[in-house]
Amino acid sequence: MSQISPPQENPTSPPKFSFDIDDSLGEWNVPVQQWLDTQKVKLEERQIKLDRIATGCVVVNPDGKVLLIQRASHDSMPNRWEIPGGAADDSDPTILHGAARELWEETRLVAKRFVRPVPEGPEGGDLRVFPNSTKTLWLCRFSFEVEVESASQVTLDPAEHQDFVWATEDEVRAQKIGDRDIPITHESARSVILESFRLRNVN
Repeated sequence: MSQISPPQENPTSPPKFSFDIDDSLGEWNVPVQQWLDTQKVKLEERQIKLDRIATGCVVVNPDGKVLLIQRASHDSMPNRWEIPGGAADDSDPTILHGAARELWEETRLVAKRFVRPVPEGPEGGDLRVFPNSTKTLWLCRFSFEVEVESASQVTLDPAEHQDFVWATEDEVRAQKIGDRDIPITHESARSVILESFRLRNVN
């Protein structure tokens, strides 16, 4: 079990990202507003209000385990586990840059390559919209498998997260590592993680 790594002169601003992008990720290699504009008619037909785009990053270490980070005890969904991620901002060059920024802000890991999109299951499923914690904004989430420059040094922001683990597929299914419970934030989040294992197993 790994604890929070102490800050080591980490800059307050993210680095200038220079990552490779798989061809399957072209849809998200655009600014947030451009994506929203291209989806406007489809969203209106479904009567969906969408304010922001959230991202998630599935990071895998050399042992094939996925990085999970534990939400702070004073935050919403306290002590639950999730993959790194957060909302892409209008200031991010692309949605993928927003994902890379959130990954860096939460773990100080630097994205090297965006490998593939990771849906909630083999069928993919339709766009799922959900509110933020204050129910003032509506978001959808896209998750991606991401290779990082080095997975050996995870540094958390204690304002948001308090611990991290590297978990196997069986541990994610059981939501348990040894004698320790690792409850995932939502079933949809757990489905994304399990789908990432499936995709790597078939490729």
